Amino acid sequence: MGRWTQYDEDDYRLPEGIKRIGYDADSERYYFRDREGLVYKGPEGSEFGELTLVSEIPSSIPQEVDEDSDLEAAPAGTDGYRILALDENGTRYNPRGGAYRTLFPFFLIIAVVLLLVWRLVLLPTRIAPVPCPSTTLSYIVQPGDTCWDIANDHNSSLDKLLIVNPKVNCEKLMPGDRVCVPDEGMSISVRF
Repeated sequence: MGRWTQYDEDDYRLPEGIKRIGYDADSERYYFRDREGLVYKGPEGSEFGELTLVSEIPSSIPQEVDEDSDLEAAPAGTDGYRILALDENGTRYNPRGGAYRTLFPFFLIIAVVLLLVWRLVLLPTRIAPVPCPSTTLSYIVQPGDTCWDIANDHNSSLDKLLIVNPKVNCEKLMPGDRVCVPDEGMSISVRF
């Protein structure tokens, strides 16, 4: 405990015979009761200050306070239920959907992020390769293959391989790529 904490207690700060009976969060005021039972309210937003006599107290403040009661808890009725907060018209505030309604946007964002992760990471899609022309054979590039090796292994020339595959870059050939290889039994013509 700090050196000057005794000066923050009600016994030290309040006049003799005045007791704090509650706090109204809507008006941000503390309420006090004296020995005669008169009720006072404190200044707005302040724990201590000039007290003003009031004729009636809000429904959130209990009428009678025990020594052991929790001042900041809402008063309970005879059936054990607590009074709901009232709006400026005196009607009870009843939120539709409760806490789930306020949390819905958060859960919606989490669901969208999880769907994107599933789509991008767990379900990768590859673009279907363009089918090879009828006069060629499909060949999957193996590690260490070059365009010249592929053409030579299939008894073809490098020029014919490049005519059939105009978008293939021989310097950036990767294992797993698909290349259309000319079939020597068929004739190849260049279309412009």
